[in-house]
Amino acid sequence: MEISILLIQQILQLFLMILAGWALGRAGIVNKAGSKVISQVILYLVMPCVTLNAFQKEVNEQAVQGLMFAAGAAVVAHIVMAIVMVVSTKLFSLSGMERCSVFYPNAGNLIIPIVGYVLGDEWLLYAFAFIVVQQILIWTHGKTVMSQQRSFCWKDLTNNINLIVTAVSLLLFVLDIRLPKLISETASSIGSTFAPMSMVVTGILLSTMNLRQVFAVKRVYLVGVLRLLVCPVLVIFAMKALGMGQWVQNGSTLLLVVLFATMTPSASTIVQMAQVYENDPDNASKINVMTTILCIFTMPLMVLLYQML
Repeated sequence: MEISILLIQQILQLFLMILAGWALGRAGIVNKAGSKVISQVILYLVMPCVTLNAFQKEVNEQAVQGLMFAAGAAVVAHIVMAIVMVVSTKLFSLSGMERCSVFYPNAGNLIIPIVGYVLGDEWLLYAFAFIVVQQILIWTHGKTVMSQQRSFCWKDLTNNINLIVTAVSLLLFVLDIRLPKLISETASSIGSTFAPMSMVVTGILLSTMNLRQVFAVKRVYLVGVLRLLVCPVLVIFAMKALGMGQWVQNGSTLLLVVLFATMTPSASTIVQMAQVYENDPDNASKINVMTTILCIFTMPLMVLLYQML
């Protein structure tokens, strides 16, 4: 129950950030075009700094083992969520944006503050195991779908700053190489703006909409149910069925870190991509906001379900 209360407090903070962005938009200080520029800054500067800083940790056997286990659990989670995405697409004829909103949780924005606040900073490294897996998928599959390309060009991987930084960060971690203090502290400072800036962009987009429309779109609720209930419930049952909590030391807590990510709302990165690639950004932001509202209730319930099983 204590974890559930802490989750609610953290999510409410994110709502205040969305409200701040909404106020900026309504006051005419930042318009929709300006928010697109902010989205590009988030995608191509802030996110790489978050990734780089996360892996500047001390290497030891337990950390490596835990990281590998968390990465494996993240792969299992994504397989389950991919099945949900494929099946629901056939059943409900989901658009590309809706498919991505179901498949990609808001791990980057929420898992870092939630894990640090609820479990402690020493568990943040394992949160990035999930983020790395999602980064690879979102900048290959996700980018292809959101940009409405027919196929993914593998040569684009060499030009994608997020994947390059992810590979470099992992290499530095494996080789136990520390960046100069000036660089690491700069990356940390820039990365700390990730969640606030993403929420502010969502608020700015909302300021251009009739809020009644957010609650009136039935498709938003459909995506919300799939993202917040179906995906995490099936991931929980899959991990329990495999007995993964017993595979390594602190396995249950490591799984909880991964599950925190699967329980989160639709990814804000999808909203930013929808803006950048002009792929239904209004409905993408509606889904992001509605799932963020609903997760106040669903995330604590999912944690209770995990603890009961």
